[in-house]
Amino acid sequence: MSEKPITGEKRAFMTGNEVVAWAALAANAEIMYGYPITPQNEIMHYWTRQAPKFDRKFLQTEDELSAGFTTVGGVLAGLRAFTATAGPGNTLMQEPMSMAEAMRLPSVVVVQQRGGPSTATVIYSQQEVTLTTYGGNGEGMRVVYSPSNHQELFDYTIKAFNTAWKYRFPTFVLGDGYQAKMRESVTLYDPAERGIEMVPTEKYVGKPGTPGVDREPGHYRNTYNVEEELYEVLQQHFADYEKMTPEVVEYAEEFTEDADLIVIGHGVVFRGVRDAVKELRAEGLKVGYFRPITLRPFPAEQLKALATGNRKLLIAESAQGQLAKLVKDAIYGATAEIVPYFRPGVGITTEQIVARVKEVL
Repeated sequence: MSEKPITGEKRAFMTGNEVVAWAALAANAEIMYGYPITPQNEIMHYWTRQAPKFDRKFLQTEDELSAGFTTVGGVLAGLRAFTATAGPGNTLMQEPMSMAEAMRLPSVVVVQQRGGPSTATVIYSQQEVTLTTYGGNGEGMRVVYSPSNHQELFDYTIKAFNTAWKYRFPTFVLGDGYQAKMRESVTLYDPAERGIEMVPTEKYVGKPGTPGVDREPGHYRNTYNVEEELYEVLQQHFADYEKMTPEVVEYAEEFTEDADLIVIGHGVVFRGVRDAVKELRAEGLKVGYFRPITLRPFPAEQLKALATGNRKLLIAESAQGQLAKLVKDAIYGATAEIVPYFRPGVGITTEQIVARVKEVL
């Protein structure tokens, strides 16, 4: 590696896409594979602008399917590789990411969600939650972080590489078009200077020595001929995933102890949720918030512990119940009432959440 892209701490005012490119540089990502799609494009643009200065690489592929598979190939070769996409591109990448799940490949994907279905809008939405958490064929053996601001985009993009390489499950950073395009203050830093040790990468193929003589042969499969064999392999994956969950799961909550109503939101919508709860508290209303930061694995135990008595859980999301599905699955059997506030493909403001909570209470 040539000189470090960031030394010390630097305050910057930039778009979320720029932030992601700088985070990947800081995380020592070696190569990005990508295909243009709005609103993710500038991640590629900023990466290609910076890559030659720091001896990093970029490959533009013919489509997102290829971008996903070349990322998988880079990982097999032991490269700290990543890709970024949105909307229809995220749909296409589910095939290579299902393969990454099967072969336990630490692929990193940044998704800047746009409104769906299909091409729809290029602006923003939270309509790629189901796709990103459980996309592809399989059981959703993956990690999905949902950042809500530029600082978190930076922090969790770095973290995604460590989570992926430590646990060997594909890892996603689920941003959105608002975060991608707006400018916001952010502190850029070198992880090493913050005591964050980057998990080393390792070749899957092309290791030195003769397989079976100097070392154990590597056997990485995504095809099985016998159903019992697949069953056995999957049981091991599930066990690994379950063991990993308490170490990886992240959430935030405030004012939940005495709350009559808890607002649940994630990603960019959480910004409105947090401010609404502060405002409602100031008016003396017993309202709290719960925010899942990992949408997969989901903080199920932590939320279920709050879903008690006659409490109401107001779910605010820019989708038609995609977060609600995760919540219902997590709290099944609990007594709290679920109140929907779904605005698919539309921004949700603090004022709207305040009005909806007052309506419900």
